[in-house]
Amino acid sequence: MLDIIINTIKNAGFVLVFPGILFVSIAGLLLAGIDRKVLARMQKRKGPPILQPVYDFFKLMGKETIIPHEANKTAFLGAPIVGFVSLVVIMLFLPIAGFEAPFGIEGDLVIILYLLTIPAVALIIGGSASGSPFAGIGISREMVAMMAYELPLVIVLLSVAKVAGGDSLAFSLNTIIDAQAGGELFITKWQLIPAVLAMLLVIPAEVGTQPFDVAEAETEICEGPLVEYSGAPLAMFKLNTAIKMFIMTALFSVLFLGGINLGIEGWYGIVLNVVVLFAACAVLTILCMTLIHAICARLKIEHMFKFYWTVVTALAAISLILVWIF
Repeated sequence: MLDIIINTIKNAGFVLVFPGILFVSIAGLLLAGIDRKVLARMQKRKGPPILQPVYDFFKLMGKETIIPHEANKTAFLGAPIVGFVSLVVIMLFLPIAGFEAPFGIEGDLVIILYLLTIPAVALIIGGSASGSPFAGIGISREMVAMMAYELPLVIVLLSVAKVAGGDSLAFSLNTIIDAQAGGELFITKWQLIPAVLAMLLVIPAEVGTQPFDVAEAETEICEGPLVEYSGAPLAMFKLNTAIKMFIMTALFSVLFLGGINLGIEGWYGIVLNVVVLFAACAVLTILCMTLIHAICARLKIEHMFKFYWTVVTALAAISLILVWIF
């Protein structure tokens, strides 16, 4: 009985504190704040404080939630919660900063691939439930965008799985990290350089930042699927975007940087691993989201689709071919 209680408390800590709800929410909101601050500096503006996304989240949580008369109330209010839960579950599968994933199993890479689609599907369901014509345009674009970036992402994951598994495909994140434990990180393998570039280009599309924010397009279709959202549900969708920003960069660190494990024992080693992981995620955010946002205007949906199914897919396919040959 005592063992059951201890395991229950331990699992609750994983879900609620680290690497679950509390940690991933704080890390995501801080990354969003860094993104906004650096973008402002690139545009020669002072910009908001780094904690501004935190302030915005609590401000929205305290505002009134207005539900459209034509909306399906259950789907409208449930969609952001479903997206949030799926993102928290992803964190429980990621072996980051030297920690063993609480829910890590064989084939968890495939599970994460499926879970990554749920926030986008939740956005589609929530937008369609609102009954707004602007949301209808936005969800149609979101579905096309998903088809655009999912293909190169799958090919990138297959390339990494082949390198980690050798003669077979390794769909376990622990196996992928163990393959990099000797110090030869996958980011240094020449066969995977095109896959690294493809992954860096997939991340902003997964998160939905400019120039790939075709579904929301606030200057064109008034935030698209989010046009009717307010109060706490809107805050949850904004939080989901911030969390996904952290998760995608953390996934990159697992796939190509060995999960950021400095090999230092003790509590200070744990803290240092987490700090270095967050710093790496911040750098990746600036490189593949903030910088692209600053220099590129929003793409049309057809241009985005063509870009991902030609340039990005070609980069990922080159890596897949190279790892099978060499």
